[in-house]
Amino acid sequence: MSRCLSLLFLLLLFHSSSLQGVALWRRGNRVSSINACHQKEAPDGGLMVRCSGLRLTQVPAGLSNHTTRLFLNQNQLSSLPAFCFSDLFLLDELDLSHNQLSSLEAGCFSGLASSLRFLDLSSNRLTTLDPAVLGGLQVQANLSQNPWHCDCSMQVSLPQLDMDKSSLEKVICQTSDLPNLGATGLPLVLLVQDWDLCQSVRRTTDFLTLTTMLLWFIMLLSYLIHYIRHNKVVARRHMEYLKFLESRDPFRPR
Repeated sequence: MSRCLSLLFLLLLFHSSSLQGVALWRRGNRVSSINACHQKEAPDGGLMVRCSGLRLTQVPAGLSNHTTRLFLNQNQLSSLPAFCFSDLFLLDELDLSHNQLSSLEAGCFSGLASSLRFLDLSSNRLTTLDPAVLGGLQVQANLSQNPWHCDCSMQVSLPQLDMDKSSLEKVICQTSDLPNLGATGLPLVLLVQDWDLCQSVRRTTDFLTLTTMLLWFIMLLSYLIHYIRHNKVVARRHMEYLKFLESRDPFRPR
């Protein structure tokens, strides 16, 4: 009997632990996930927080404002909402690599402009980088292993990031606003050396506008020509009909 009770107790304990683990995985558990992170005091008095590989879907709440290094790599983050790091005014290094990030909301790095120096966004799903997202950041960044679409916003954002040459060469244009010029597959740094993506977009827009206006003008001209020709035919037929009536008039003097 005692063996059965012990076995039942172990099963209940295992089941309870499993449910807690599933709940943590499903909800991202912003409150308690910080307890799963490894925290260590740095020599400079700051706090290093490592939340790597916890399957987090959100940035955990409750992070200490003494955090200077934060590792959120190898999780399941898909986006960064605005002000998600705003309380970490001492944060110097932020690792977001190997997540599923596809969008960064404007203001997601708000509050970090004066402290953040190292930012790792490698191995995510980012396609473009809006200058408004950077919010005045001057950081050494790693943007490699993302399916970048090289456009005007990327060209504007690039000078704001302090990136070493080896890291820049890994920012590959998977797609581009200049696909017909062999830009796809090139590093962004090489592309902007030969082309002004912003100017190219403006030229393309101007060309499309002029082409559209030209097509409308040709259509209008064609319609006017058709209208004039049609009226000439109708007028000629009308004159011929009037002449026919005159020739059949019995009261017309011979």
